[in-house]
Amino acid sequence: MTDAVLSVRDLVVEIPTRHAVLKPVDGVSFDIAPGEILGVVGESGAGKSMTGNAVIGLLDRPAHISGGEILLKGQRIDNLPYARMRKLRGAEIGMVFQDPLTSLNPLLTIGDQLSETMIEHLGISQAEARKRAIAALDEVGIPGAADRIDSYPHEFSGGMRQRVVIALALCAEPSLVIADEPTTALDVSVQAQIIALLRRLCRERDTSVMLITHDMGVIAETADRVAVVYAGRLAELGPVAEVLGRPRHPYTEGLMGSTPAASAGRARLHQIPGSMPRLGHLPPGCPFHPRCPKAQDDCRADPAPTLAACNGRAACWHPVNSPESEAAE
Repeated sequence: MTDAVLSVRDLVVEIPTRHAVLKPVDGVSFDIAPGEILGVVGESGAGKSMTGNAVIGLLDRPAHISGGEILLKGQRIDNLPYARMRKLRGAEIGMVFQDPLTSLNPLLTIGDQLSETMIEHLGISQAEARKRAIAALDEVGIPGAADRIDSYPHEFSGGMRQRVVIALALCAEPSLVIADEPTTALDVSVQAQIIALLRRLCRERDTSVMLITHDMGVIAETADRVAVVYAGRLAELGPVAEVLGRPRHPYTEGLMGSTPAASAGRARLHQIPGSMPRLGHLPPGCPFHPRCPKAQDDCRADPAPTLAACNGRAACWHPVNSPESEAAE
């Protein structure tokens, strides 16, 4: 994808420990086109947030990028000095965290935080920044924006704070937004509003989005394509309708089977047996094979399957719902 806003190539993140070097992200590759929403989904500990943090340069030491490349609009950013990467945050890459209180300064008013961001990255005056801050709050649905602009974060509800965070992420007009579990801490009714808001604003601005979540329902409602992550590796990658409608990786099939909407008519939800392996004790071959009902001898041997080694859609030696598997049946 030559015109991709974000290109991640064979990304490897390592965490050295006393006993081993752990790889929470191991050979991940994907692109995000202009205006596209890529959903990144998987269980807790799969490496979703670590991938997002690597893209925006917020890895906590000793975690570090040890391999691969990250390109933003064709320019490599994973090897930039701290000062240059700091300028990219906000200006070119916005971030929406799952808990808005972690990204809002409790000692500054909402207006001051929005204005500071726009003055820093857009080079506008204080008066113009305040005017745009009111417009940004109004755009994300804050009632009485002109009156609430001088309020502090604790004076807003959780849903309103998340709207403010979205305004903060978009106010400097970035080309990419990374949204890490943006609705986890919210009520179900508010979740739908926030997701619809994020999708609408990014569509209007042609902003690309990397949406990190464990909720398949959010992916189905919001994303254009989906990347399914397991044990730090891509298990499946493709258009949402294809991946959710006819999953090819057994792990994706298991995730869909455990989703109520996808399991309509069943007496019980399907449960994936076992749990994700610890990073320091990954099994040989496919990391999912101890939990996979379709595992065969080649699944347990090295090398582990990758998207490139397989059919480009699912990193599985024996994919389900594929033309080959259906012909064999």
